[in-house]
Amino acid sequence: MKYIKIVLALFVLSLGLHFSAKAQQDTAVLQNILEKTKRLSQTQPIEKVYLHFDKPYYSVADTIWFKAYLTSEQNLASQLSKIVYVDVINDRDSLVTALKLPVTNSVATGHIPLNMDLFKQGNYYIKAYTVWMLNFPQEYYFTKTIPVGDAIDKKLYTNIKYNTTQNDKAQTITARVQFRNAEKVPLSNKVVNWRMVSSYDIVAKGRGTTDQNGFLNVEVSSKKDNFINNGELLTDLVLADKEVLSSSFNIKPQVGRNDLQFFPEGGDLYIGLPSQVAIKAVQPNGLGIDYTGNVTDNDGNQVTAISSSHLGMGAFYLNPEPSKTYKANITFKDGTKQEYHIPAAKASGLNLQVTNSLADVINVKIVANEPYFEANKGKPLFLVAQHNNVVYYAAQTMLQNQVTSAKIPKDKFPSGIVQLTLFSAVGEPVSERLAFILHKNALNLKISTDLASYKPKQKVKMTVTAQDSTKKIAGDFSVTVIDEQKVPFNDDSETTILSSLLLTSDLQGYIEKPNYYFNKPNDKKMADLDILLLTQGYRRFVYKDILANKYNPISFYPEQGMDITGTLRDRTGMPVKKGALRLMVTNKPISQEILTSPSGLFTFKNLNIPDSSEVVISAKYNTNSSNMMIMLDQSPGAAIVKGMQRPDEVQNIDSTLNNYLANSKRQYRFLNNLKEVVIKGAPVKKITHNDYSALTTLSMMADHQIDGDRLGNCRDLIGCLKTMATGLTFYENNFYITRDYNAGRRVPVAVFMAGTPVDLFSINGANVSEIESIEIFLRDEIGTVSRTYGTNGVISINMKKIEKTKMSIADLKKMLPESNMLKFNPKGFSKERSFYAPKYLPGKTYNVLDLRSTIFWNPKVVTDATTGASSFEFYNADGKGTYKAIVEGLDVNGNPGRFIYRYTVK
Repeated sequence: MKYIKIVLALFVLSLGLHFSAKAQQDTAVLQNILEKTKRLSQTQPIEKVYLHFDKPYYSVADTIWFKAYLTSEQNLASQLSKIVYVDVINDRDSLVTALKLPVTNSVATGHIPLNMDLFKQGNYYIKAYTVWMLNFPQEYYFTKTIPVGDAIDKKLYTNIKYNTTQNDKAQTITARVQFRNAEKVPLSNKVVNWRMVSSYDIVAKGRGTTDQNGFLNVEVSSKKDNFINNGELLTDLVLADKEVLSSSFNIKPQVGRNDLQFFPEGGDLYIGLPSQVAIKAVQPNGLGIDYTGNVTDNDGNQVTAISSSHLGMGAFYLNPEPSKTYKANITFKDGTKQEYHIPAAKASGLNLQVTNSLADVINVKIVANEPYFEANKGKPLFLVAQHNNVVYYAAQTMLQNQVTSAKIPKDKFPSGIVQLTLFSAVGEPVSERLAFILHKNALNLKISTDLASYKPKQKVKMTVTAQDSTKKIAGDFSVTVIDEQKVPFNDDSETTILSSLLLTSDLQGYIEKPNYYFNKPNDKKMADLDILLLTQGYRRFVYKDILANKYNPISFYPEQGMDITGTLRDRTGMPVKKGALRLMVTNKPISQEILTSPSGLFTFKNLNIPDSSEVVISAKYNTNSSNMMIMLDQSPGAAIVKGMQRPDEVQNIDSTLNNYLANSKRQYRFLNNLKEVVIKGAPVKKITHNDYSALTTLSMMADHQIDGDRLGNCRDLIGCLKTMATGLTFYENNFYITRDYNAGRRVPVAVFMAGTPVDLFSINGANVSEIESIEIFLRDEIGTVSRTYGTNGVISINMKKIEKTKMSIADLKKMLPESNMLKFNPKGFSKERSFYAPKYLPGKTYNVLDLRSTIFWNPKVVTDATTGASSFEFYNADGKGTYKAIVEGLDVNGNPGRFIYRYTVK
């Protein structure tokens, strides 16, 4: 279904509305609203990214498979950007890896190997965006939290529960940790040394002994000035043979009481105007909490009983009376009780009220209380409905009655959130309401197989079909098949193409269990979704800003391909116009020649450079080339937001992912065997700060260390250090020790490269592939470095050892970089890789046990308009039980779809 947007068109509401006699003047007001909305949609079109993953969680040594869908208006294929970026951030807010993917026909495929050197057990934050999306807040990006467990070399399994009590003077955190061995047997009567770290300092430590069930109790008390907001509990359990097993736990105290907020429909309560009031109750951790209670007036009379409907959200009706106030008396599910005052009703006003229970129309009421009606009778009102910055419906009326009703056909809108805004006679927004539209038959996906049940390792023939309400339809889809016994999960909690593109990408704040509203939708779920829209504000569009010409500033432009830009200058710093430049990729048949602009600017356009490639730009073909310098522009990237609250993080991965990790341990046990038979030669000594005489007075062990391997995707070394340098704060071109910076002491950290003190910005010229490690010292205990350089703390960038060889002067000259040549490693396109699916011949015996959890992943399922179908084949693994197939994607008209199919293996 293709929806035609309204541009300066005028519709009349179908019931009870009439044109004004001053139609020309009235139309000018509405025209101004529509023109400014149109300008926004044309100059700042919305892009959205959605990633479909093969499963919701993983283990170290797995591979994450995904497909990216890039859409614009009406979720059609975006014509703006041709590159999608995917960042993986750990639970310490550090960038672990980053991908750059070329987009073709609005889709891209990718994979993330969970390398054992880079990935440890924990929660990882996936963020996907385009450069165009960098102009807007990060809430617009696709985000998903993915837990990753460790099943390969696991000797210790843990489970923690903790709670916090806090007042104005003190804070107490009590934690209860259980320790179990590799066979899941409780480790009883074991000594455990523990310490609590906060703001990079040890704030408490102690020793305890586990009880007969392997539990250890830990209590940490803090004073007001040292409250723990984001801490880490480190434990060392000592076995009988003196082997020490270490664990760490993120401690994020959730302090305070449950909170409850009121959201009157349309914006405000007015005396004598019956209105729906939505309620949202949340716990300190950001998750909803159910409640019961009642509303009473200031005389103590009960007005109505109230209760939550879903995840702490509910609604009730209230008709405020003059000289009365109201409060809600709440009993939460956890047993706590609290009273909340309902916002006071205003004396005069009107509201926009919506009933959205019918399949074909939105019922709208404009309701004014008596004072407002008497003061504004006969004046015009305007109603505008927009979706993703595009107006699809507009109307005007005269205020002739206190209640004016209308029906708006839903077929005027695409699926998703519709923002309805009521404007006064002077074009000022006075009431607003969100409504959700889901065209159930816009795209119907189905999966079928040649058999209803199969045997292990048997071939499966699967077909995906797509159609709308009347005909077959073309589309681009992705299919994953998983063994549901190995990968159980709650489908309501999943992030899906429906919940992402149609709902969460347009709402403020965290949405709990987003797919609940789309998983087998019914009348109750649609009613719950309507309440969600009353409580969760629409973040993309604020009419007051648009009408005041307050548009978001644009700093980045859409990428139509991989470009490398910069400036060619001479030694005096002046730009070189019409300078000849040549770009080459080492060991690749990729080259390009261009001339600089009159301002010395250059752009190598539409490159296809694989990741980890070396690029050479040369200006040596110019006259006087020896005096030329090539200066690159910095590549844009999304900033990492520190300390984000992620309510969907998995606290106890060992127990939550128990089934999956148990299977993964069997699947990857050969990795353990390899460790046992590895023949170790003499260890290669790695370079540390101790190899540099200027730094030998520092402690033998650094406070924090960044291995050189982690810098493989680093485009800007200073930028990477901002996110990876634990214990440091970057401010005004210097690093500072965080604890001292927060205390007001602003003495910068000393920076050494290969034992030599350097200016901070000179380190950006270092080749990250030659860095052995970066050591961070938060203390200079002897003080030699601090006194010598007037600094506080040390960053030591240790370079890899280069074997000494005899070298002639000519060889030495070859190694020195030419002034008119630049070698660098840009962030290139990530290499594409195909999902491995084994084939089993019928009648043949295979002795290898197939323990795959993802049975099949196919990101390139394309249907055509003639048959609407796409077929493919794969083989089952050895697991028996239910296999779950999930298809997601978009048809050619931008309609998102999702379908789940199950079959049996026995």
